[in-house]
Formats: sequence, structure tokens, C-alpha cells
Amino acid sequence: MIDFRLKVFCSVARNLSFTKASKELYVSQPAISKHIQELEAEYSTRLFERMGTHIALTPEGELLLSHAEKILAHYKQLDFEMNLLTQRHVGELRLGASTTIAQYVLPTYLATFSQKFKQIKLSLINGNTRDIERAIEEHRIDLGLIEGVSRQPHLHYTPFMRDELVCIASTRSRLARRDEISLDELRQLPLVIRESGSGSLEVFEKTLAQHQLKLSQFNIAMQMGTTEGIKRFLYHTDSVGVVSIQAVTTDLAEGRLKVIDIADFSCEREFCFVQNAGQTGGLESDFMRYMTRKF
Repeated sequence: MIDFRLKVFCSVARNLSFTKASKELYVSQPAISKHIQELEAEYSTRLFERMGTHIALTPEGELLLSHAEKILAHYKQLDFEMNLLTQRHVGELRLGASTTIAQYVLPTYLATFSQKFKQIKLSLINGNTRDIERAIEEHRIDLGLIEGVSRQPHLHYTPFMRDELVCIASTRSRLARRDEISLDELRQLPLVIRESGSGSLEVFEKTLAQHQLKLSQFNIAMQMGTTEGIKRFLYHTDSVGVVSIQAVTTDLAEGRLKVIDIADFSCEREFCFVQNAGQTGGLESDFMRYMTRKF
């Protein structure tokens, strides 16, 4: 089928690797090569330049990719709408979520969604906010869920949940005696934060800027790639961290961590769905409606 050959082509083009496309589509590498050869024969042109162990798209390949992604999106929409006529929800939904959402918000909703819509194949990748935006731009996922505040002009953002970043410390730390500190006091304490590109860090920096402060004015003890890493670091040190309240509800209830209020400082944000501009309908819209009903 032409649609599957285009799916193979898009996978090879995105990964620039026959091997990675084979693993992504669960198809043998000889079969991947055969589909590409058939497309090249059909259009009487080379779609990839072979350079030793590397490949690159030719100009003709770039043109085919731009059309193939749109065609596959239309196939997906057609499949969804035809099944909707018989009240069947089938298909594949590729999700991507920034780290906090992927770890602490989504799992429960993915479980209940998959139970309700058993014919929908779900997949999830996670990374920081910019990673997820890039995955949307490159059509590697259908719908993203992110936590940052900056916006790419060619993407569409839909808020679905409010969140707050809080200052936390281990209940075994000497800092746990404090219920509130000032921003000036926070500047002096060893502070553990997320890595560059993280939506959490972006929100924290923008809120600091509203108080005429920069991150460079703080005593940064460590930057870490995950909130779990921050929490585990705090368990064993006299440091503080800034994380989503969603990430520490269990730790607070079980007495491992404590929130320390920062006087006259509130760091709130919205979690957002992100899609390519003009992308509407399909399983993405179903999932968005399901999530917002739940919230």
C-alpha cells in the first residue's frame, strides 16, 4: 500500500537511518530498503544520498517528505472519521510530555484512557519542554503536553491545568525548622534546580525576573535532569529545591519533604497541550477532551 511505503519513507527520513526505521516500525531492514527502492523506482529519482554508513535526503526526498507527512496526517484523520461513524475509536496516538507531566500527571489518565478506548494504541516519549516541541515540529508525535511559558509562533498551545512551583527541603534537614524564608535568604541557600531547556527552570527564571533577580545571583548547588533526581539529592543534604507541587504530593504526605514558603513570591504556570498550527480533529482532540473533562 502506498500509505505504508510513505510511512516507511517518513521514518527513514526522520531518523536518517534504515536501522532505526526498522526498529521503529517493527519491519525487517531488507523490507525497509525494498519499500524505499520501490518509491525511488516509482518517481524515477533518488530520495537519499548514500554516504558510507550515513544517508541524507536529496532535494527530491525533501519534497516528498513535505507532502508525505501531510498525506499520512490525512489518512489518519480519514481513518478516525470513518470509524467514528460506527462509534469505534481505533488508531494510534503518539504522545510526548515534558518530564514533570510524564512522571506525575499523565500515568493515571493514560491508564484509564487505555481502558476506555482499548482499540487505540498509545505511546509516550518524554523530555524537557523544548524536546517535546521539536518532536511536534518533526511530526514524531501527534500531541505534546508541556510545562514552559515560552511559545513557538508556528505551534498552537491549549492550557489544560494550573501548576505551582514550590521550594522544598528534606524533613531531616536543618532547614525544615523554617516555615517561610525571604527571597534574600533563598539566594544564600544551596539551591538545586532543573537543567537548561526545562519548562520548570524557564518559569522560575521568568518569575525571578519580575523581582529584578537573575539565576546567577543564587547559590546553585546542582542542576539535574529530572525532578526525581532533585528529590533524592535533597533527602541527603541541607539544600533546597524548586519543583512542581505535582511532584511532591506523596513525599509531603509521607513526611519525607516539606514545602518552605517564600515570602511575597508566587511561581505559577499552566500545563499546555501543544500541536502544529492548523492541526484539528482526530484522536488528539479526543484525548484533549478526555483530559480536560478529568481536570
